[in-house]
Amino acid sequence: MKKLLVLLTLLAVVIVGCGKKDAQTGASSDAESKIIKVGATPVPHAEILNAIKDDLAAKGYTLEIKEFTDYVTPNEALNNGEIDANFFQHVPYMESFVKDKGFKLVSAAKIHVEPLGLYSKKFKSIEELPEGASIAIPNDPSNGGRALILLESKGLIKLKDNAGLAATEADIAENPKNFKFKALEAAQLPRTLADVDASIINGNYALESGLNPVKDAILLEGADSPYANIIAVKEGDENSEKIKALVEALQSEKVKKFISEKYNGGVVPAF
Repeated sequence: MKKLLVLLTLLAVVIVGCGKKDAQTGASSDAESKIIKVGATPVPHAEILNAIKDDLAAKGYTLEIKEFTDYVTPNEALNNGEIDANFFQHVPYMESFVKDKGFKLVSAAKIHVEPLGLYSKKFKSIEELPEGASIAIPNDPSNGGRALILLESKGLIKLKDNAGLAATEADIAENPKNFKFKALEAAQLPRTLADVDASIINGNYALESGLNPVKDAILLEGADSPYANIIAVKEGDENSEKIKALVEALQSEKVKKFISEKYNGGVVPAF
């Protein structure tokens, strides 16, 4: 009888212990569901996200922002489950990236456009660019093509008819001024301005380096650019409650006003 009581007591302890463990796991899971982890480049993405922290807190969510300074690791972190979403890229870049890596990422929403611009410390207009001028452009396929399309839009070069969004220097059909192109990592382009005649720089990197796209660019994309920056998530997560809450907070009149007042045309809302 005594042995039976001991066994029953031990069994009760095990059951209670398991119950506590399950309860703790459940509580941890509930808390995790209220944390939104977003990877972003510092300017303007992290700044915009910081502007909505209180709005998400009012809905019961804690926004955690992890800053990245390149265009590769944010997608790797998202694919690995280290973050719930990222905010730094446009759809053409994401599609090119996931095709190469085999990742399953999708766009949850468009937020803004960062107009791509041509900058120069040596010349004040595109008309001043001389014969054989050296021009630095992004080396990733989507932004490299975007840069060449920008030059074509002003008649500085002409691309082959079938070049598309992923155009490269090999797709240049006409180059009247015999420009020389240097393809470099996008983040490095602001630093090249002293070494080349002009650089085509992504909006976020221009802002980070103290350039004002509206005032400083000698050639700038229009607000109708198809390269809107998005909230990217893993396929299947786009309709989760936390992502819907994030998108709702970002696509608000408050964010429109914040973008307009802070960036003076260097960033343009896309919603």
